[in-house]
Amino acid sequence: MPSKLKSIPDEKDELHPRNKHRGRYNFPELIRSCPELANYVNLNQFQDQSVDFTDLHAVKTLNRALLIHFYGISLWDIPEGFLCPPIPGRADYIHYVADLLAESNGFIPTGKNVKVLDIGVGANCVYPLIGHSEYGWSFVGSEIDHLAIRSAKNIVDANGLSKFITIRKQRSDSKIFTDLINPGEKFNLSICNPPFHSSMKEASEGSERKWKNLGKTLDSGNNLNFGGKNAELWCEGGEERFLQHMITESENFAQSVGWFTSLISKKETLPSCYRALEKVKASDVRTISMQQGQKTSRILAWKIG
Repeated sequence: MPSKLKSIPDEKDELHPRNKHRGRYNFPELIRSCPELANYVNLNQFQDQSVDFTDLHAVKTLNRALLIHFYGISLWDIPEGFLCPPIPGRADYIHYVADLLAESNGFIPTGKNVKVLDIGVGANCVYPLIGHSEYGWSFVGSEIDHLAIRSAKNIVDANGLSKFITIRKQRSDSKIFTDLINPGEKFNLSICNPPFHSSMKEASEGSERKWKNLGKTLDSGNNLNFGGKNAELWCEGGEERFLQHMITESENFAQSVGWFTSLISKKETLPSCYRALEKVKASDVRTISMQQGQKTSRILAWKIG
């Protein structure tokens, strides 16, 4: 008997209402925008057009097609092994922090005078690309990895965005805002996609779970389907210690940043963050839930003073 076809919703209701990726991927349109994507599109077991999400090259090419088609990015690539993030989820973050900024204005502020600090911009530079395309914001992206910095700068320069997106090196892996924000410099908000795991072992176990969800088996020759260097995936103490450090440092930059925000993958991280925010006397704290497919995450946002 033929297998029963899976019913796939036409719209992903869990994504932010302004997210351009709520609908199903229109692969013919994406291929017109990025012809090389055709090499990776096939019918899946449900007879729908798709790509193999365990194939890093397929995922990277899909990302390139999405950035070209929806955000006007003409050239985008990342070195092998670096994090290749899911575009819909990154767009969700940008739209939710836009809503935060809208609260004090009555409308979403747009244009280059809205300044955003991206902590750990990565080789992919995706948050600044989406944020500038959607709202015209200006970005400063920080990085500690010199190859990631080179890649992000290449993307910015190749797309003529150097007037709006600046990449800075954070020279110390023990600092976040310190020695990065210049005296008198002000940002409307900061964003961050922190290293979630506390060790390479934990990161590898996370990879195995992702591959299992995709119906595949991870062996020693495979990498996580979205890639990722050590500093992108894990740090000592994981996201919990990273966020506590970020919150502690944020107290010294209350006059420099309006809203501090960070993505948080594990709900178990939140209680210690709330305690840390009490210590720095945060005046406003928000936890914004986000969902993409089976994955639930959240944005922690806070103001000081």
